[in-house]
Amino acid sequence: MINYGFTKEIDASFEETLDKVSNELKKEGFGILTQINVTEKFKEKLGIDFKKYIILGACNPTSAHKAILIEENIGLMLPCNVVIYERQNKTVVSIIKPKVAMKMIGNVELEQIASTIEKKLKKVFDSIS
Repeated sequence: MINYGFTKEIDASFEETLDKVSNELKKEGFGILTQINVTEKFKEKLGIDFKKYIILGACNPTSAHKAILIEENIGLMLPCNVVIYERQNKTVVSIIKPKVAMKMIGNVELEQIASTIEKKLKKVFDSIS
């Protein structure tokens, strides 16, 4: 089990899970800034077939704004990544733990924002089944 993210396997389809995660992120105030289809990129760039694997770059604008005002270079750590992929006939969802990521910065104000965001992301994670 990874300690830098929340991870679970579920029985829902990949597409159903992608839709559910996207909708739950919106409910918690996140927008999806990026959606990287790793499967397509590996096919395009490497000529290989790969399992379904998508990386979502989720951002809560209010919190991102506060974080950037506190630490301009924090953009190196944004957005919050969510990955969805297939593994042995199941779908896996992993969501970054912002408190772990922000701890390395060593800024207490950022850690407070990360705590707020992590609570929201945990609600998203808990809603996926």
